[in-house]
Amino acid sequence: MNINVKSEIGRLRKVLLHRPGEELENLVPNALDQLLFDDIPWLDLARKEHEAFAKIFIDLGVEVLYLEDLVAETLDQSKEIKDNFITQFLDEADIYSETLTEVVTQYLNSFSNNLEMVNKTMAGIRKTDLPSFAPRTLSDFIEDYPFVTDPMPNLYFTRDPFAIIGGGVCINKMFAKTRTREAIYGEYIFKYHHQYGNTKIPIYYKRDFKSTLEGGDIMVLNDKILAIGISQRTHPAGIERLAKSLLYDNQTSFEKILAFDIPKTRAFMHLDTIFTQVDYDKFTIHHDLTHELKVYELTKAGDYKLSIKRIEKKLVDILELYLQRSITLIPCGDGDSIAGAREQWNDGANTLAVAPGEVIVYDRNHITNEALRKQGIKVHVMAASELSRGRGGPRCMSMAFIRDDL
Repeated sequence: MNINVKSEIGRLRKVLLHRPGEELENLVPNALDQLLFDDIPWLDLARKEHEAFAKIFIDLGVEVLYLEDLVAETLDQSKEIKDNFITQFLDEADIYSETLTEVVTQYLNSFSNNLEMVNKTMAGIRKTDLPSFAPRTLSDFIEDYPFVTDPMPNLYFTRDPFAIIGGGVCINKMFAKTRTREAIYGEYIFKYHHQYGNTKIPIYYKRDFKSTLEGGDIMVLNDKILAIGISQRTHPAGIERLAKSLLYDNQTSFEKILAFDIPKTRAFMHLDTIFTQVDYDKFTIHHDLTHELKVYELTKAGDYKLSIKRIEKKLVDILELYLQRSITLIPCGDGDSIAGAREQWNDGANTLAVAPGEVIVYDRNHITNEALRKQGIKVHVMAASELSRGRGGPRCMSMAFIRDDL
């Protein structure tokens, strides 16, 4: 199997990460809002924390893939693929000057290997990176902006630009302009990579669709039920389109999509920032979300249409209804309002299951972690003083490629 994800908790066998790179050193205070950061991580320590994160996987026997390596391997396959990638990358970077486009194209072709070149596209190209850069356009003269192409500091959250569902993949239409280019890497991997491309893997969603859809809102509850958050970053129309792709594809086993309507704010960025599965019958939950949620069931209605109905129950009752078992919700902060607010800020509810009842978490969320232990969950802790500044947890920073079936 190249990819296989039919649950959130099946034993993890292969996972995709991205090493934090120079894109973090290209974060500047006056561009933080634009680049979706609240603070500036220190790259050296962020890399050490990320290496420790990867080591947890390796020690557990999980194969670790890196996004930048897969992209470089894809471009290594032919000059035509590489040339097309550079052209598309620069077009999506909104470089309007033909002369500057030629200069940057030559610059990207000057790297000794494709991995270095890919890392530079991710890091952002400064004007001072280009040989003999000189103002050429009116914009160059009037704008004091240091970049030719913006950095992509959110890339270490590999959960979002594409999502593995069953044996297929969604190449996502990202909500924020600063993240739209991230999906180009997944597009090339699943189109051209020798192992993951060449039509071997079905594509359930494409990044040129109009409606936004992000991986942090997508959860595979089992081989028949998918949960998707209706969030600030995932539009209802995107969920409907994905639902049709999955439900009407005879090669998938999915029968129902549950759409969770969550608050449309940065604090509730994605469904997985407030809700993750840690065992067959246990979920973490934002301490404010144990009340009734608006949840909608999407099923086939025939003629490529959907039947949509609202499920008017409390969250725990909905989960028990669809998963057919008693469910325990573990609130972030163990139910304490102050601890819950503090640890939710540091993604205490964003756990990553590596097997049923076994998760990776941030060490700083010690109250939530102890609550998990009390429920019999095995906890692997990782330091994240710098990584957590990006507003995402262990699930956000990883994309499962292969899990064992339950």
